[in-house]
Amino acid sequence: MLDPKLQFNNLETSADLKSCCAAVYESDWARLLLGDSFHPGGLALTQQLGNLIDLQPGQRVLDVASGSGTSALFLAEHFGVDVVGIDYGRSAVAAANTAANDASLADQVRFEVGDAEQLPFTDNSFDALLCECAFCTFPAKTAAATEFFRVLKPRGMLGFSDLTRNGRLPTELDSLLAWITCIADAQPVETYLELLQSAGFAVNQIENHDQALFHTVAAVRGKLLGAELLLKLKKIDLPGADFQQARTVVRNAFEAIQQGKLGYILITASSPSDNNSFPQLLLS
Repeated sequence: MLDPKLQFNNLETSADLKSCCAAVYESDWARLLLGDSFHPGGLALTQQLGNLIDLQPGQRVLDVASGSGTSALFLAEHFGVDVVGIDYGRSAVAAANTAANDASLADQVRFEVGDAEQLPFTDNSFDALLCECAFCTFPAKTAAATEFFRVLKPRGMLGFSDLTRNGRLPTELDSLLAWITCIADAQPVETYLELLQSAGFAVNQIENHDQALFHTVAAVRGKLLGAELLLKLKKIDLPGADFQQARTVVRNAFEAIQQGKLGYILITASSPSDNNSFPQLLLS
């Protein structure tokens, strides 16, 4: 397992970065700070995405970077859809499949190990695809967007959420921990739109949810203080946890949100009626 305290120049390949991200998300450290739902707004925004892309019972949905499976299980229960979750972390996939069994949803939901940049599915396999607060962690974003388009059926729907950047961020937000938390490589809204449109998507709707990010970072800051206290009291054990770096990232992220430099958006997009042709650039 890679140490999450490593800096970018210690990671030789994009596979190293993806492995490190997966290891951190599977850790007790991440669960303590982020809970079961690792994205701003939690299941409320998952439901909002599902509503925006008009999920219907019986549809086949792909949840990319599904983590512990919380969103996928919710989608199956709330919308009656069949969900395949894919994640880079083997431990996360195993835990998610166990959760599906425990919830008696194994006939509706399953989880597989896979890479968002090389999805292990045939063309036109899904009616809808969700990717929540994970796109920023994909090193090859153009490849991921192209894969999203490829596996969706004609008229398929994409529900997408992620952090946004407006201007330059502090150098303190250029660490590996900041990358893993979707901050370091947050993109301007226009870049997300260009990536999706270049892959062939028609963007339908954009919603701003900066407040959800603000509340998430505030909650993480509180949990971080609590975790440090519990650690000092020897109530918990978090080997390898770098509280100093975490405090720096959280403080600078909080300030960037207040200054309007960091935000959070939902985007919905659709595949045209015929997605067999090579994707064309739709932005001038």
